[in-house]
Amino acid sequence: MGKGHIPAAMQLHATCLARDDEGLLLLGSAGAGKSDLALRLLDHGFLLVADDRVDIEAGRARAPAALAGLLEVRGLGIFRLPFRTDVRLVLAAELGTAAARLPEPRRHPALGLPVIALDPFAPSAPARLALAFAAATGRASAVAGALAALP
Repeated sequence: MGKGHIPAAMQLHATCLARDDEGLLLLGSAGAGKSDLALRLLDHGFLLVADDRVDIEAGRARAPAALAGLLEVRGLGIFRLPFRTDVRLVLAAELGTAAARLPEPRRHPALGLPVIALDPFAPSAPARLALAFAAATGRASAVAGALAALP
């Protein structure tokens, strides 16, 4: 599907975080590090939207009602945190996928969002995502690589 084509409604096994009304979607299999990275992104100015499952409709993300505000912290349990109820998605990150040094820009095939690959356990992962998010929202400009072609 091309840029701007977003399915009417779907639910993904993912985690979503927000700054203001803009959302970041973390994609990966169980144990890929979505919740752990989400916990670290809270220290970078992000707010939880959904953990484990994300409902997406018309380009907006929210948590299923039963999971709203809940974050699983491996080894500690499930915690209730402040959360944003609904955000407009602007970026997706595929976790556990090896990233090329200067990757070509690409979009998520079903969501039409810019998508990057990221090692969620790298010490720089939260800072890299914050920078990618800034580029996806027009607050930073990439000269080359995965986000260079964004308007």
